[in-house]
Amino acid sequence: MKKLLIFFYLIVIYSLISCKKESTTAHGSYLTHLPEIKGIKYQVDTLRSTIYWTGFKPSEKHTGTLKLKEGLFICNQNTIALGRFYMNMNSITVTDLKDKKDKNKLENHLKGLADKNIKDHFFNVSKYPISDFRITHSELKNNKTIIYGNLTIKGITKSVNFPAKININNDQISLKSDTLQLNRTYWNVNYGSKSIFDDLKDEFISDQIHIQVNLIAKKIKK
Repeated sequence: MKKLLIFFYLIVIYSLISCKKESTTAHGSYLTHLPEIKGIKYQVDTLRSTIYWTGFKPSEKHTGTLKLKEGLFICNQNTIALGRFYMNMNSITVTDLKDKKDKNKLENHLKGLADKNIKDHFFNVSKYPISDFRITHSELKNNKTIIYGNLTIKGITKSVNFPAKININNDQISLKSDTLQLNRTYWNVNYGSKSIFDDLKDEFISDQIHIQVNLIAKKIKK
């Protein structure tokens, strides 16, 4: 009986420790999932970093911004060896509409917050509040750095690469990408897509979204 009680207590203690670890991972930094490699680490300054987007219709376009939740670069020999940054999809903002009502309406539609029947038209932020880009490597071509990685939106991951101008010094990294064209339907953002629906006539939205990334990251002091 005594051995049975000891065994029971050990199971309880192990369960409590396991739950504590899971809780820390679930509610802590997303960057705990980044592999450990040798190099200088730089933490993204989310206040000074912005992603700019442009969406197109036949007779108009809309522009806006997206903010980061957090991010990290690891550099070796003055190049980006690895990195990951997380986009806060609830931060989607429309910048071209001056009328507050129109602006809020479009932002809520993009986020999927306007009505339960349209929440999956675009980004469905209630279900997918975070998107992320994981940098796998980079290389120098024609005086620009080509960033290679995997972009996850709405739980779907696709390979992406883009050229960027990068400056690295002892204390800071700045990254400014060229304009990147993404086909939104690759990530199941299908609303108004002529390639998905054949009855839209001129009431369609281009599959191509233009993205431009501006990031600032500061060296992590040991």
